[in-house]
Amino acid sequence: MHMEALFLAAEGESPNPLIPAIYDIVWSIIPFALVLFLFWRIVLPRLQKTLDERSLAIEGGIAEAQSAQDEAKKALDKYNKLLKEARQEASEIRDQARAEGSQILAEMKTSAQSEADRIAANAQAQIESQRAQAVLSLRKEVGALALDLAAAVVQERLSEDAKAASVVDRLLADLDKDAAPAKKAAAKKAKA
Repeated sequence: MHMEALFLAAEGESPNPLIPAIYDIVWSIIPFALVLFLFWRIVLPRLQKTLDERSLAIEGGIAEAQSAQDEAKKALDKYNKLLKEARQEASEIRDQARAEGSQILAEMKTSAQSEADRIAANAQAQIESQRAQAVLSLRKEVGALALDLAAAVVQERLSEDAKAASVVDRLLADLDKDAAPAKKAAAKKAKA
């Protein structure tokens, strides 16, 4: 550089400090070209490969995310459909249970009514039977009393009212004695 500066000073021109010397430009272009060639052949393809891989990974991730989102939407639709069907089925089961409950209640009412009617009919028949027995027993007793009364009247040959009254009182007392065991038996039957 000193030489050139001397050479240029000898020519009379002053060197421009912003423009480098020609040999500096040549020696600078050679390493630059070598670095550029290495960069172009080695670094840039690797960088491009890495960027392509990243791009593919991102696109794959986006596609997977879209697929997952579509699957999630399908699953949500399926879930909502199943939920709607389950609610509808639950409603149908509830309505069916209510209908069956009403039917069972009606059957139970009918059964209870028929049972009550049967019990009432049995009770009525039993009452009628007991009434018929009581009437028959009463007729027998009245007949027996009439015969006893007639026999007593004939034996006493009543001519006086006082005697007649004493005969009636005695017969009534005899009847009360005979009726007391019958009343006790009827009371026991009524309690049973």
